[in-house]
Formats: sequence, structure tokens, C-alpha cells
Amino acid sequence: MSKEQKLTFNTSDLTEDEMYKLLIGSVIPRPIAWVSSKSQDGILNLAPFSFFTVASRNPPTLLISIGPGTNERIGSIKDTLTNIREVKEYIINMVPESLGEAMYRSSASVEPQKNEFELAGVTEQNGKLVNVPAVLEAPISIELKLDRIIPVGGDHLVLGKVECVQINKASYAGNYKIAIDEWKPLASLAGDFAGLLPSFSYGQKVR
Repeated sequence: MSKEQKLTFNTSDLTEDEMYKLLIGSVIPRPIAWVSSKSQDGILNLAPFSFFTVASRNPPTLLISIGPGTNERIGSIKDTLTNIREVKEYIINMVPESLGEAMYRSSASVEPQKNEFELAGVTEQNGKLVNVPAVLEAPISIELKLDRIIPVGGDHLVLGKVECVQINKASYAGNYKIAIDEWKPLASLAGDFAGLLPSFSYGQKVR
């Protein structure tokens, strides 16, 4: 490929929205953290976030990035961030293809008093070690306690220490491995979604 076939975009020349579109179309596919949390008043919240990854193996720590509110609540602090900051416990539910529509319904901007488990049409399941419900239908639910929140620009990186992992028997392959082909993970693209199967490998698997 010749240099003439490359386009260059400098951050200093772009608006925030223009750079955001370049990033979410480039850093793909992204897993979806379907985060269940609870307010100090006991109101349940369920919302998806695709800026999500493993931050550390030891201690086992997951990271989600939570931006400001959008649409009708533009610029506001999202309920998920408020709940995690105040209650310091939450659950990340993994999203299979079969729960894609339910997950998408829960992404709507609604008033804080709205129970988004009901909006999504999914079932609450008590957490094992945290006082927050998981999504019963989710193949994997990871219970976390807040480690720290790091502001980065207008976003917030939320680091949570894993306390417990609940896995459906059908999604467990034994020897602490996950049967990925069984639970069919859904991935986030640039405003769209995609399945990730069939999977394949190149020689020895990367750990």
C-alpha cells in the first residue's frame, strides 16, 4: 500500500464528535458490559457500556469507561456512575446475541426512578457477594466491588475488583474455561452490533 492511499487525521484539527466516530469505528469489536447497579434508595439500574476490558489479572480487575449523559440527559452524570460511586458494588453481565434486543432497550435515556430490568424485560437474580442483582438470563455475571474511579477528560474510568463470577452450566467448558461457542457473545461496532462466531485460531493460542 502506498503512502498516497493513507488518510491522516490530527486530533487538533477535529471536533470531539469527529474523533469519537473515528475511534469507535476503529477499536472494534468491543465487548459489552451490561452493568447492573443500585442507588442508595434501592432503585435498580441496568445499562450497557462498550468501553470495557480486563485491567488486571491479579488482583482480578475490570475496567469500564463511563461518559456523560446523552440525548435528553446530555451532559449529566449517568445513573450507573452515581450508583457505583455511592454504593461501591455492581455487576457486569455479559451479553449474548439472544439478549441483544433486551440490552438495546436498556440503553434508552430514562428518568433515574425507572427500573431498567423491567424496561429490558429481564429477570433479577440476587448477587452472591454483592447486594446488587444480576441478570438471570445472562450466561455470565461478574460481581465487583469498586476499587477506584479515575476522571479522564469528561469520562470516568471505573475499576472494579472481581469478587465472584456466576456462569450458566451450559456456558462452562470445565477447567475454568468458558464455552464461548455456546453463549455466542455480542460485540459492539460503530453504532451497530455483530456476532463473533465461528471462531478460529492461528497455531498456539495466545493466553
